[in-house]
Amino acid sequence: MIKAQKTSSLGAGTRVLRALKKLRKESKKRKFTQSIDIQITLKETDVKKPENKIDEFVILPHALGKKVSIAAFVDKELISEAKKVFNEVIPKDDFPKYLKKIRAIKKSVRKHKYFIAQANIMTDVAKAFGRYLGPKGRMPNPKAGCIVPPNPAILKGVYQKLQRTVRVRVKDQPTINVVIGTEELSDKELSDNILSVYNVIEKALPRGKTQINKVYVKMTMSRSVII
Repeated sequence: MIKAQKTSSLGAGTRVLRALKKLRKESKKRKFTQSIDIQITLKETDVKKPENKIDEFVILPHALGKKVSIAAFVDKELISEAKKVFNEVIPKDDFPKYLKKIRAIKKSVRKHKYFIAQANIMTDVAKAFGRYLGPKGRMPNPKAGCIVPPNPAILKGVYQKLQRTVRVRVKDQPTINVVIGTEELSDKELSDNILSVYNVIEKALPRGKTQINKVYVKMTMSRSVII
């Protein structure tokens, strides 16, 4: 997992703040809180080459503005504390019961953004749920800090960190789209989050910013605004 950095070749954030101001001005007010995304297109980038495939987790300086749902696979050491912290707790002893409810498993995969797992039962988690979590990119990922030791004291911190964590990926297309907050965040908070994600992408690409074509920001129901 990569911690957020604020410095960027986009500058100190002036261009980002200007784009956010324009986005708010041009976007219609909706009856729900809209998410705000950063969209990046790449140039001269063959995504079939391993060096151009990015898969990083970034801890943003500010929370996204709405709670992220997180589930936990745990054994007896963590059950009690996990129930106080996470949105759903799946004890190891209950794995057989869950496997009889395939619809419930698929619903959980859609509902939760992250799944954490107690380290000493990770093999059991993979064996029981890997076929459902793997294809959706939901397997507990050590890069995101989602595989934890049997220590109840750390669970709240893990939950809080994941509330500020986003996944940055380049897979089959030379484009990147990452939710960096909601319209309820201030422009400064959104700018900090945008610059953090941009920095990670710039540093992860083999040729850095020369591979970045254009950067946009948009709301859920708005047009994109170029930064």
